[in-house]
Amino acid sequence: MVKLALFDYGAGNLHSLGKALEGSRATVVVTADWAEALSLHGLVLPGVGAFGHAARALPIDRGPIRKALEAGLPCLGICLGMQLLFDESDESAGDGIGLVPGRVSRLSAPIVPQMGWNDVEVSPDPIFNGTQGLVSYYANSFVCEPADESDAIAWSEYADVRFTAAVRRANTWGLQFHPEKSSMAGRRILANFVELAGATL
Repeated sequence: MVKLALFDYGAGNLHSLGKALEGSRATVVVTADWAEALSLHGLVLPGVGAFGHAARALPIDRGPIRKALEAGLPCLGICLGMQLLFDESDESAGDGIGLVPGRVSRLSAPIVPQMGWNDVEVSPDPIFNGTQGLVSYYANSFVCEPADESDAIAWSEYADVRFTAAVRRANTWGLQFHPEKSSMAGRRILANFVELAGATL
């Protein structure tokens, strides 16, 4: 069975996300220890919280995390967890993991945060298998801006602003929306990730 590290950096909806992953037949280990997290079959970075606070939970040397992800360790970053994959954020000071070159900027819309359901336009990627016509749940004031547009694999639009909804590098996926709150399609995405992580064993 796939054993996933659900990293606890002091923020995030760990309980609901952990239950959803377990429902996809994964064993979930909640941990705040990076050595343990990187030793398992895959890593999940949860959402909810502030960039700066979560960045302080990263080790001083981000190199081992980045190298593990570059080498193919499966990882799923959700909302804030996706933003941590980038270099830095306008929200607060602190360096991210830097796996995906780019920065996190405030959503340029009259009303933020974006709260609720929104359409997601996806490109062909196995993380989205079985999710045709994807509509997902968002709760975000900031969006990711990859330096290389080819890292983006999905997009949404809010208040006439088109933004990156998902990215991929190696076996790391970042989702700006919350799959654990996105009904059947969201659970399918989590199941796809567990399956993809299992395929690397």
